[in-house]
Amino acid sequence: MATSSLAPPEVPMELHAGNRDRLLTALRAHLSATASPPRGIALLQGGEEQTRHCTDHLELFRQESYFAYLFGVREPGFYGAIDIASGQSILFAPRLPPDYAVWMGEIKPLPYFKDRYKVDLVFYVDEIVQVLQDRFSQHGKPVLFLLYGKSTDSGNYSKPASFEGIEKFDTDLGTLHPILTECRVIKSEMELGLIQYANDVSSEAHIEVMRQAKPGMKEYQLESIFLHHSYRYGACRHCSYTCICATGENSSILHYGHTAAPNDRTLNDGDMALMDMGAEYNFYGSDITCSYPINGKFNSNQATVYNAVLKAHNAVISHMQPGVKWVDMHKLAEQTILESLKNEKIIHGDIADMMTRRLGAVFMPHGLGHLLGIDTHDPGGYPEGLREAKGARTELLADHKRT
Repeated sequence: MATSSLAPPEVPMELHAGNRDRLLTALRAHLSATASPPRGIALLQGGEEQTRHCTDHLELFRQESYFAYLFGVREPGFYGAIDIASGQSILFAPRLPPDYAVWMGEIKPLPYFKDRYKVDLVFYVDEIVQVLQDRFSQHGKPVLFLLYGKSTDSGNYSKPASFEGIEKFDTDLGTLHPILTECRVIKSEMELGLIQYANDVSSEAHIEVMRQAKPGMKEYQLESIFLHHSYRYGACRHCSYTCICATGENSSILHYGHTAAPNDRTLNDGDMALMDMGAEYNFYGSDITCSYPINGKFNSNQATVYNAVLKAHNAVISHMQPGVKWVDMHKLAEQTILESLKNEKIIHGDIADMMTRRLGAVFMPHGLGHLLGIDTHDPGGYPEGLREAKGARTELLADHKRT
């Protein structure tokens, strides 16, 4: 029977207070550099619960990532504000109807949220206009800095806060998103601790999957083992992304495991398995991929490819240090793989010419990796306007899993 040496850690709300402090420092510096008044309100709207299409079935809620980063709030329907001048943090909680207690549980009073999330002030959502006007209008109508900007991974835009009466305030849609996104790139020690824990839990779960995998099982049974271990022993209710349990020919599909390819193949003797799964704890995620033969024994072709990838992996790890360019590490990985394939006489020719002609992209049609944090593809990479030509491919920070 599986066991675990891990214990879910307590999450100090100082983690999110530190995130707010980083945002305040960056906003104040920006306003000073642009000769703007050092005041205004950074206002974010948290996520809302969603029903399954037109039904009354509520999907399991997970907080919007920027809001989670700053406030750590688990519940839906909240707004959060930070006063740039004073640094005060404010939560606005939804005012719940009395029958909520019958169906959903205790209606928490406002002091509960103040204590739990370690903010300075808590009010109800329907009090936003009054609170912002009464408390922050001593220097005139307060400017609301709203979160609006494009995710270059998805092409989607962050949703700026909206509420009844927002037209009574001046709003700024351009300042907050790039500054807050940049804050998320560098992690604090407490953030790194949560990411480490999520990866430790996921590592244990991957090992348990490896132990139990055998010919005749279904891919979804491997997914189930991972989910069970992560939740039972690690308290990880959410995963960072949809589990990819790919065996045989499915291992070449970058994002296998989705609804149209639902981890349902039968494992055969002699198959390679590619398991790409990561648990999430208190919003912070993990991302682990490992490959192995289902029967426990590599054949010669499997060993050739596995060792080529392993050699590239080790080469990149040994060269990583501050100041090294991500693109150069991508090229190093491609070159190392090509050299391994040439040594095994799978490909022929000059390696430098292969690199010039981008032959490596045939075997590695994706980026070397991506940043990790509250999102699997966490903010980071090339600022707007500095992305290299798409034809080079080496600049991409997209998924890193299939070589």
